[in-house]
Amino acid sequence: MSRIAARRRVTRLTAGGSTTRRADFLAVEEPLEIRVQGSPLAVTMRTPGHDVELAQGFLVSEGVIHHPGDFAAAIHCAADGEPNTYNVLDVGLAPGVAPPDPSLERNFYTTSSCGVCGKASIDAVRTQSRFSVADDPLVVDATTLIRFPEELRAQQAVFERTGGLHAAALFDGLTGEMLVLREDVGRHNAVDKVVGWALAQGRVPARSCVLMVSGRASFELTQKALMAGIPMLSAVSAPSSLAAELAEEAGLTLVGFLRGDSMVVYTRPDRVANATAAGDPEPLPDAAAVIAADPHPDAPAAPLQKAVHS
Repeated sequence: MSRIAARRRVTRLTAGGSTTRRADFLAVEEPLEIRVQGSPLAVTMRTPGHDVELAQGFLVSEGVIHHPGDFAAAIHCAADGEPNTYNVLDVGLAPGVAPPDPSLERNFYTTSSCGVCGKASIDAVRTQSRFSVADDPLVVDATTLIRFPEELRAQQAVFERTGGLHAAALFDGLTGEMLVLREDVGRHNAVDKVVGWALAQGRVPARSCVLMVSGRASFELTQKALMAGIPMLSAVSAPSSLAAELAEEAGLTLVGFLRGDSMVVYTRPDRVANATAAGDPEPLPDAAAVIAADPHPDAPAAPLQKAVHS
């Protein structure tokens, strides 16, 4: 746990009230340099743990690997004569797998809040996936979907101690079963760890699955879902406009503001089945219909959790 949550003495006070000193826990944030065949590719600020999954998911997102057999090995390494801090991971690719295109290399580092930072251009982010989600037959009942945020929150062990981690989980859209959950200071890292797990389990493309995230749905998270062949991305907060455009273009179902018993479906609402009180199927409105009906909605309800949004 010391590599995931750090203990620190803090002062807690209430304005005009009491002041106390106590121990608190902070989510650990450390750099991870990802190398491929010995060549540096990226540095990301992450919560230590599941580093191999993170690297695997990152390489799936960049279009470098697509199947478990593309990934040969990974080892934490250190400079000659230096102690191993486990913050450098060298990945080996299987024979015949092409190394990353140099144009995809990140400039200097990615931050825990913005995985796109440092990309050479937006065109480099629009990597074409080998997997199409447009024809995925997944249909999820709305009553199943609304359970996902609470299940996500219930499994966030490190968030419970620190209050400072994002989470991502992969659900089986047909059964509603949570397949895996990962936490990290970076929302994009949490998703990469989930995708890396799916790759190692032979579940890429992750057909008929739902990717659930604890914060907002950014463009990059949408791109990562597409690169892993995940047909539905749901979030407790809002998506960005670019995320919605990419989802619509690719045929991915994008769900935001998934809280309590409500949600907003921004693209492909046909994948979310709803039923009236009488039991008759009723298609969910898309985001445009919601906005047209109420162009000045009240502020959204408070999130289910206190995750840090940066």
